[in-house]
Amino acid sequence: MKSLFKSEKVKEEILQLYEEKLASLNIDYDYMKVNTKFGTTNIIVTGAPENPPIILVHGSNGCAPISLETYPNLHKSFRVYAVDVLAQPNKSAETRLCMKDDSYGKWMNEIIDQLNLDSVTMAGFSFGGLVILKTLEYDERKIKKVYLSAPAYIVNGNPIKALFKVFIPMKRFMKSRKTLHVEKFLANLFTERDEFALAFLQKVIPGFEMDFAPVPVIDSIKAKNIQTPITLFAAGKDLLFPGKKMIKRASKIFPSLKESKLFENSKHVQNKAQNKMIEEHILK
Repeated sequence: MKSLFKSEKVKEEILQLYEEKLASLNIDYDYMKVNTKFGTTNIIVTGAPENPPIILVHGSNGCAPISLETYPNLHKSFRVYAVDVLAQPNKSAETRLCMKDDSYGKWMNEIIDQLNLDSVTMAGFSFGGLVILKTLEYDERKIKKVYLSAPAYIVNGNPIKALFKVFIPMKRFMKSRKTLHVEKFLANLFTERDEFALAFLQKVIPGFEMDFAPVPVIDSIKAKNIQTPITLFAAGKDLLFPGKKMIKRASKIFPSLKESKLFENSKHVQNKAQNKMIEEHILK
């Protein structure tokens, strides 16, 4: 299978940034490899083994250290399993799964089974929310509750706005390699500037085969069958998955929606203060 990394050099550079981010967190951790029928999955594990389990799922074009940085105190109360999602610029296999079928749900349930986990909490941002909802669709019996932050798979935003404010600047960067184009679309997605995201995506965008397939939305019948308690955090200024629209649909289709909160001034990626609020909610 052809690698999604366009060269070994760029792969080394991206994984070096991965390691630097992980080292900057100053936490005790172990790497764990789980072999699934979809490919080997890399997981960063931290927190005391006797703590209740939580699985963190990062967003598109991301990696597990970003999840750990987003919620830096969870390891004090949970046994944290930060998963490198398949076919993303990280240490897991490069098998690209289909967003329209149940592959992501099968994959995550296989991980949970192999880790011998039960009564699992899950927390995910953006694309990670899609993975979690697919997990619940496929088999939710081992999931205790979930926390979704600006998740994909519930609603989509205006594609024209996304085209001009995100994808065209991204394409311009791919052609010109001028940092200003990356900064432009990041400013439309991030509530506050993120230097790591800037450095990471400057390597990922030209050096990794990203998935530009349209993101589906969950079928209302499937949503109504989910019984696991869901807590939803939505972003009022989210171009990709608009917060007010998301909460309106979620309240209609998810009988198990326990709570929803709208961060009025948040863009797609929350700022540190908002992430701290989400973390405190999980810890509570």
